[in-house]
Amino acid sequence: MKTREKIALFLLVLFVFSALNVTAQGFEVNVEQSKIEWIGKKIGGQHNGTINLQSGSLIMDGYRLAGGEFVIDMNTIVCEDLTNESLNNKLVDHLKSDDFFGVETFPVSQLALVSTQPLVDGTTKIKGNLTIKGITHPIEFDAFRTEVGYRAEIIVDRSRYNVRYGSKSFFANIGDNAIDDEFIIKVNLVQQK
Repeated sequence: MKTREKIALFLLVLFVFSALNVTAQGFEVNVEQSKIEWIGKKIGGQHNGTINLQSGSLIMDGYRLAGGEFVIDMNTIVCEDLTNESLNNKLVDHLKSDDFFGVETFPVSQLALVSTQPLVDGTTKIKGNLTIKGITHPIEFDAFRTEVGYRAEIIVDRSRYNVRYGSKSFFANIGDNAIDDEFIIKVNLVQQK
């Protein structure tokens, strides 16, 4: 084989492998600009607030969301609907206690995105693993592309994570004191520039 043909063949092989070897790229999430809101409902009312993201990263394959990992700082739980400072502090302390999230023992919760499926209009079907109180379960939700990152609304069944207080799943005769097992997490992630 002539030298010129060898060089051409080498360049062709190099081009094919480089075209096939497009790798996913990771991006850090801006934890200061990202926002996580929570809503918990009970008979006759609800409470809502925020909780901070400790760290997060998104894996992009071109323009497609391919994965990610997020750590939530459970010590940053804030209640936004109670204006009475004493009642607000009482609720937040209770949420941090072993009755709910046991943040002294479990200071973080985690979400790992396991698989993604692009849908339409910038929507991605996410399958992931959510860890709360050291217990991990699969979870599914849709994420929507925004100008600065992604937003999602995730429904979490707290009874699966041994968050038992006021749960009909654990206390059948609780009556009007029941707190819904499902709570909502609204996430607005901002990618680091």
